Amino acid sequence: MLAIVLVLELQISRPSILRSYSSSSALLEIMTQTSTTPIPAGTRPVQQACPSCGHGELHVFYEVRNVPVHSCLMMGSEEEAVNFPTGDVVLGFCPHCGFITNVAYDAKHADYSPIYEDQQSFSPTFNSFAGRLAQRLIDKYNLNDKHIVEIGCSKGDFLLMMCELSNSSGVGIDPSAIVGRVQSAAVSRVKFIQEYYSEKHSDQVGEFICCRHTLEHIHQTEELVQTVRKSIGDRLDTIVFFEIPDMGRVLRDQAFEDIYYEHCSYFTPGTLARLFRKAGFEVIDLYLDYGDQYLMIEAKPVAGISDKIHPAEESVEAVAQDVERFATQIGPKLEHWKTHLETMKAEGKRVAVWGSGSKCVAFLTTLNTKELVECIVDINPHRQGRFIPGVGKQIQSPEFLKEYQPDEVIVMNAIYCDEIQTMLDGMGVKTTVVAI
Repeated sequence: MLAIVLVLELQISRPSILRSYSSSSALLEIMTQTSTTPIPAGTRPVQQACPSCGHGELHVFYEVRNVPVHSCLMMGSEEEAVNFPTGDVVLGFCPHCGFITNVAYDAKHADYSPIYEDQQSFSPTFNSFAGRLAQRLIDKYNLNDKHIVEIGCSKGDFLLMMCELSNSSGVGIDPSAIVGRVQSAAVSRVKFIQEYYSEKHSDQVGEFICCRHTLEHIHQTEELVQTVRKSIGDRLDTIVFFEIPDMGRVLRDQAFEDIYYEHCSYFTPGTLARLFRKAGFEVIDLYLDYGDQYLMIEAKPVAGISDKIHPAEESVEAVAQDVERFATQIGPKLEHWKTHLETMKAEGKRVAVWGSGSKCVAFLTTLNTKELVECIVDINPHRQGRFIPGVGKQIQSPEFLKEYQPDEVIVMNAIYCDEIQTMLDGMGVKTTVVAI
């Protein structure tokens, strides 16, 4: 049996009482961008405040039990990995703003120490994307010879790239930062603070503040964005850029591999824009990139509440409809992949998973199929030889496939298929490559 509970029969109902605000009803209309408040019927209501808007009730539509509370903490032994702490993913939908959060999340499990290994810059595909993004932001906002701050900078790849391309100085704030990991001509101009971002870092404000793939790890999302806004104060020329996974794609594609414990917060374009306006920002741009997997927002601080709605924003009702489709269609997709792995195992065929990060962990633990895959490879040398939390498999280098000779390689992210196929061809590994 799949270690999962699905809550089905979602419908759109009439409005409930909105949370009261001191501002006008027109502002409420701006924040929700809808005249109705869709409540998915048949879900399990929980009396828990939405971390994005404060609405007092969420509606659960998807649950996965006993998954590792971290996917990227590298374990030194199989025993450590197998016995890694677990928690539950219980996704709740907010009918007021459309935000989705794990209502079972417990922040005590947050551990983003230096052994948290999420560095993606070993991929030419990812590096090309990051380089184009950095140069576009530099050109658009004239960031040459400026000061750049990155919240959640990981090992510093993007911040150093930005500073090198723009001749700028920078500060990166992240408890998992490792000084000296990334080599760059800008290293002398960049300072790393190995701490969690908080109000105490309010003095770390430059002409540009970026935060990439961090907000989804923060449970109290409104608090973080408001903290950024408070740190800026009246410096209204400061530009803010956030990048996160797009939950709209996850819902529409039933991308269960992108749902895991440390991702406790899930945004669509509309829900992200509403949060930023509420915190005192004006949305400059809102768009998808990287195969439409990543959601980007560019914003600037304003003195009051902006009333400018970006064309890319969807309504809360549209998010509710995507939630309904996800809940009704995810079951067959899970069964397909579980059956596929069981069939391959029964036929004595060798399956390798390419990519050992969070998608891999979610793929194997959601399906409860970690025993059906023997080989997991990753191009990140800092992962190789380590063990995956909750899965217990040792991570191999891609060269291991020359010996293993898999019948099938399952790629955790389709955007890397061409890059992976080139590597397999170069190693003389003949196999079938499929993307989840």
